[in-house]
Amino acid sequence: MIRPHPSHRLLDRVFRILFPGLLLLLLNGCASVGYYSQLASGQLRLLQAREPIDQVIADPARDPTLRAHLAQARAARTFASAQLHLPDNKSYRLYADIGRPFVVWNVFATPEFSLAPQNHCFPIAGCVAYRGYYSQGAARGEAALQRLRGMDVAIGGVEAYSTLGWFNDPILSSMMHWGDERLATLIFHELAHQRFYVKDDTEFNESFATFVEQQGTRQWRASRGLAPDNGKRMRQREQFIQLVLDTRQRLEQLYTQPLPAEQMRQRKAQEFERLRADYQRLRDTRWAGDKRYDAWVYAPLNNARLLPFGLYSQWVPAFAALFQQEGGDWVAFYAAVEKLGSLPIDERKAALKALAGSKSSGD
Repeated sequence: MIRPHPSHRLLDRVFRILFPGLLLLLLNGCASVGYYSQLASGQLRLLQAREPIDQVIADPARDPTLRAHLAQARAARTFASAQLHLPDNKSYRLYADIGRPFVVWNVFATPEFSLAPQNHCFPIAGCVAYRGYYSQGAARGEAALQRLRGMDVAIGGVEAYSTLGWFNDPILSSMMHWGDERLATLIFHELAHQRFYVKDDTEFNESFATFVEQQGTRQWRASRGLAPDNGKRMRQREQFIQLVLDTRQRLEQLYTQPLPAEQMRQRKAQEFERLRADYQRLRDTRWAGDKRYDAWVYAPLNNARLLPFGLYSQWVPAFAALFQQEGGDWVAFYAAVEKLGSLPIDERKAALKALAGSKSSGD
């Protein structure tokens, strides 16, 4: 059995001491003690599973593939702080074998004829459009209850997440099937959340972290003497996301119409069939038959499955323009991002729209 590092044991003790007060702080409205208790106990088990990456890499008894993968991750982690000026702490310098394919399962829910998510608010992260569970069974139970209430429901497995610097987040075994570059991009993305985060503005936070991830990866590739990525996969991803966003826009327009429920259901089903037809045409004519999104498209579709799309990319062009304005200087860029984030939300969105417009006109 791997013994936890002394500093990890200290953190665990602090976590146990603070947990009762933290639980009382988190409870609000109809929130249940049981739900927050599983969040706290799941996070504690994750903290207890951590071990230093250096220790794993140096152990000849450990799996050679794991050690090689973690060695590449360690190099990317060093690059993140030294070159991208991201937080220099123990996050992603630790490893945790969690023994399951996902660390948490998120449950998304919307009304049958609405794309408004059922939001859940937390003191640290603010309001988000899902509830997270460390147990797949618990997530399925919550999904079943929501369906009984007539909601559209989706469950999404999550391979990694950030505690926004509250704890030293580890690289998880659920991430080990990723390639070295994707693991590096995840490190850049999650450390960006630690660098700056605006409560209750998911589009801002995710677009900012996605820009840092993309620009950081370009610099990471250059530092290793690799040719620039031709962007094929990214273009396909953007085209697919646009198909989903177009569907969502049509559904939002549909749901404003005063139609009988049965007719609304038929029209809703037609929109999902249109999405599948549009996807198949795109896949077969422009992607040379690449089927990477087939599993998602041909699974049962509903409103809740559309919720995550667009959150990660809406303002990426705006942050790209801001980075350009600051001459590619990361420190100046972060200062400008913090200034944006301090604005009232309406002013912030107006500024982002202006930046995105300047990026488009300059291309």
